[in-house]
Amino acid sequence: MSDRKILITSALPYANGPIHLGHLVEYIQTDIWSRFQKQRGNQCYYICADDAHGTPIMLKADREGINPEELIAQVSKEHLADFTDFGIEFDNYHSTHSTENQHFSSLIYQRLKEAGHITSRSITQAYDPVKEMFLPDRFIKGDCPKCDAKEQYGDNCEVCGATYAPTDLKNAVSAISGEKPIEKDSEHYFFKLADFNAMLKTWTTTEGHLQPEVSNKLAEWLESGLHEWDISRDAPYFGFEIPDAPGKYFYVWLDAPIGYMASFKNLCSKQNIDFDEYWAKESTTELYHFIGKDIIYFHALFWPAMLNGANFRTPNAIFAHGFLTVNGEKMSKSRGTFIKARTYLDHLNPEYLRYYFAAKLSAGVDDIDLNFEDFSQRVNSDLVGKVVNIASRCSGFIKKRFDGQLSNHCSELELFNEFTDNSDTIAALYESREYGKAMREIMALADKANQYIDEKKPWLIAKETGKDQELHDICSMGINLFRLLVAYLKPVLPQLATESETFLNIPAQPWPNTAKPLTNHAIKPFKALMTRVEEPKITAIIESSKANLEKIATTPAAKKFEPIANEIEFDDFAKIDLRIAKIVKAEHVTGANKLLQLTVDIGDETRNVFAGIKSAYKPEDLEGKLTVVVANLKPRKMKFGISEGMVLAAGPGGEDLWILHPDAGATAGMRVK
Repeated sequence: MSDRKILITSALPYANGPIHLGHLVEYIQTDIWSRFQKQRGNQCYYICADDAHGTPIMLKADREGINPEELIAQVSKEHLADFTDFGIEFDNYHSTHSTENQHFSSLIYQRLKEAGHITSRSITQAYDPVKEMFLPDRFIKGDCPKCDAKEQYGDNCEVCGATYAPTDLKNAVSAISGEKPIEKDSEHYFFKLADFNAMLKTWTTTEGHLQPEVSNKLAEWLESGLHEWDISRDAPYFGFEIPDAPGKYFYVWLDAPIGYMASFKNLCSKQNIDFDEYWAKESTTELYHFIGKDIIYFHALFWPAMLNGANFRTPNAIFAHGFLTVNGEKMSKSRGTFIKARTYLDHLNPEYLRYYFAAKLSAGVDDIDLNFEDFSQRVNSDLVGKVVNIASRCSGFIKKRFDGQLSNHCSELELFNEFTDNSDTIAALYESREYGKAMREIMALADKANQYIDEKKPWLIAKETGKDQELHDICSMGINLFRLLVAYLKPVLPQLATESETFLNIPAQPWPNTAKPLTNHAIKPFKALMTRVEEPKITAIIESSKANLEKIATTPAAKKFEPIANEIEFDDFAKIDLRIAKIVKAEHVTGANKLLQLTVDIGDETRNVFAGIKSAYKPEDLEGKLTVVVANLKPRKMKFGISEGMVLAAGPGGEDLWILHPDAGATAGMRVK
């Protein structure tokens, strides 16, 4: 057991609508990190809650003829069902509408007020005379004051991107009653954020607290000056009443992040955990928040300032991620252009999506795209074709020929150790949230495992007499390599890991850095662990979401790739001689920043080829691989020697380069037609 004590949170989903795939980027990202920490033996808690307050929830409950408490209870049940079915494993899932949250919201407010960080003054707001309520910006609609676009919200225009005050809207009406708003004065309470300017400058620039791009953005906001933050709302409002201000309520964004503390306090009460060890000012435990890039302002400025001013600890780090697009199109919750989590679950294995997101995620804040064609190919190739296929190919021989018993020794200990020796590299990538790179490392090992089986050809050995031991050793080795791959994938694919542990007849696997081969060990009969993605199921998801997606169909997708080159005749293509090549040797080139020197076998001869793929591949990862080369390219004299061909690769460059691999069965020298 490690000495690390870690508390992790995801942003709280709002309790007025369903979970969609855009939400799941964050919860899957966080869950992978949480599961990884636990698999490593760290004491780790992953907590979350529904964000259950605010005007939208109050109005939705009113429209449905129920009280807000009934609405949030119903939504919470649906949210948790979706999360659970996607393998998101919270240690505690709570609600901001809780006694714990009311306690901490009031406590933080009182401490901030006693320290002089709360002030009040009268402000003028838009008021709906029919509903008799003050209107949040998003509940006022009208014509944009800059471009005259109709039906725009009271804070920004979705057509031209302009931002403005609700009073600037032309022909403004209440989105609730349709009545023209009037102006009305009201006393409001404010958090004096500028009191924490120096503290926030230090916190936001301390290495490790924020991603560099986030820190740079916050520096711009800090430079332009911090304003007082309005933390109160007028009745009617669904939330907590401010203790010393009857008829005034805490703004939802004040008590939402405090929900992290409340959910953890709820867990502490259940499991007798010391709350102060994790939240007191002097705490030495680790606290991390995973959030979307759209709520950085609240989490990286307001939240640390509130905690500091109320004498609580601040987070070790805040990890922001980008948005999800689907087939290149922007998702918009307000426009309904999203695929619900439940719609996906009705048709496809949730672990497909967990793996696909993992393969796309990095430590940065870039958006990721769910491209269904790429999704199918990647899942079918990596999970079904590479990982599960190993167990499928080897288990049949073990069952039929050796009564389900593995060999009594490991015939390829060096290969087994090569797999476990990668544990530190893969662990470091998980730790730094570079999941995409981690998946590439794991799949490179899967390639080696399949290459081992392809070279040993157990299906041929099984037909020869007197080679039972050799067959037993090869298939047992394959099962052992499969076991290590599943252990590395366990944070991403918990269900596959559990089913594989049952098949392997072993307890739950820890991180495999100290794993020993399974020898003289009985495994259970193999059952299909994962099947291929079927195109009709993706079509069904899209059809089921058509009402939501049809609005984006009229806008052509932005071009993501360079244009297709001009057409050529077939005779032009026929002049190019593409050959399957086996990379016999790969090595660094002294003095070259981008090149690797490859010795490739193209059947009847070997060639020397210089390839600009050093940024994406280690030489040792290439040796033994099959690829495709242009064999009749005129030799080119270079500074480092003669290059006698060209290796085919795809990708924009840098680490994002992928050499082409033929399917199993292709051999060096074959012509590609």
